[in-house]
Amino acid sequence: MGLQRLASYSRREHAPALVIQSARVRECLPGLLEDHRLPFLDPAVEPRLWVGNQATTPTHFDSMRNIACVLCGARRFTLFPPEQLPNLYIGPLDFAPTGAAISLARLDRPDDPRYPRLRQALAAAQVAELHPGDAIYIPPLWWHNVESLQQLNALMNYWWSPVDVPGYNSGHARAALFHCLLAFRELPPAEREQWRRLLDYYVFDGEEAVAHIPEHRRGVLGPQTPEVVEKLKEGARQNL
Repeated sequence: MGLQRLASYSRREHAPALVIQSARVRECLPGLLEDHRLPFLDPAVEPRLWVGNQATTPTHFDSMRNIACVLCGARRFTLFPPEQLPNLYIGPLDFAPTGAAISLARLDRPDDPRYPRLRQALAAAQVAELHPGDAIYIPPLWWHNVESLQQLNALMNYWWSPVDVPGYNSGHARAALFHCLLAFRELPPAEREQWRRLLDYYVFDGEEAVAHIPEHRRGVLGPQTPEVVEKLKEGARQNL
């Protein structure tokens, strides 16, 4: 039904935006997988299909690595490095239509007085226009805006994570963000700063926290074996 409507819209000058997003290729076009795998990715990485007309996906980020391949039509990707976050005016975390936090600023309106720092972000942006057969690699946490430029566009993408830890998925990082908001946002500024240092010490710097501890005594600070992962999950559950 969606493809039929999209085909009818493709014959109209000013058709409403219509998209089919993140459809698993294995479920909708299973034969395609036989000839369209990426040899350098694990065969378990399942591609997804995106089909639509002239629509724009607002600036957002993904927590996984991403390779996007244009099948038909044309798409313009505008990428922003993670440090441009303050200049992109990201909206609420819990009201984004796709679950990903998105920018409230439109790139085609750089002079909108509500978003004066948008021009700084645009000055740091990288832009690529892709046509059939072209592909782009988008690193995790890079903000990207995607414009579909023709009346019919199709894209296939591959998301994956390099973390080879049993039970890990990229949702853990998003969940941690919400836990951090709950745990730290309302603390007095001095306490928030101390927790920031503690997180840097144990999580983001890491090596300093364990260098003086014998390897067999590092516990949940050691390599994330299946046993350590279960201990970490149990510790998280006990402290909810």
